[in-house]
Amino acid sequence: MREQYRSEDFTEKDLAADPMDQFAHWFRQVAGGGALHEPNAMVVSTADPRGRPSSRTVLLKHYDARGFVFFTNYGSRKGRELTANPYASLLFPWHPLARQVVVTGTAVRVGREETVAYFRTRPHGSQLGAWASDQSTVIGSRQELVGRYEELAARYPEGEKVPAPPQWGGFRVVPDAIEFWQGHENRLHDRLRYVRESPEADWRVERLCP
Repeated sequence: MREQYRSEDFTEKDLAADPMDQFAHWFRQVAGGGALHEPNAMVVSTADPRGRPSSRTVLLKHYDARGFVFFTNYGSRKGRELTANPYASLLFPWHPLARQVVVTGTAVRVGREETVAYFRTRPHGSQLGAWASDQSTVIGSRQELVGRYEELAARYPEGEKVPAPPQWGGFRVVPDAIEFWQGHENRLHDRLRYVRESPEADWRVERLCP
């Protein structure tokens, strides 16, 4: 199960000065090319206070100069772990283009206004689902979950305003390092990483051996 990656060279001269600009450039290419279903899918890795890691796939909902935003139940495993230990890693696995982006940084909760504004854009069913699911907790059966949803659907029929759950909201991962990985044949991949020592410091670029 081996594949030779064939792609154009990816060198330091190709990089934007700021990693978020470089991410935006790659993301536009990936999202516009049609090669990937849900190009905003990313693997979020967290760790509990004892250092035991866990990973799951979530959807990136927003990015800007401040970082990468996703939404979750704050009582979920990732929510609890990020509250206790805010260090996180994100991985965008864009395999059809032989590309990956790896982000490390610190997760901070977004403001409540930002959470509510995003919640309003979700489909009605997804809004109800956020209330019905006590994410990451044990439940007796699927029917129990469906029953919760049906009760909420009766209380908030289509067209009725659904309030944002108080235990649900966004995290913004503020990066301290972003690596752009471009696969090449013979495993001579390009790995260019932006790093900075603090949010006030300038970014510098390192090339890593593959």
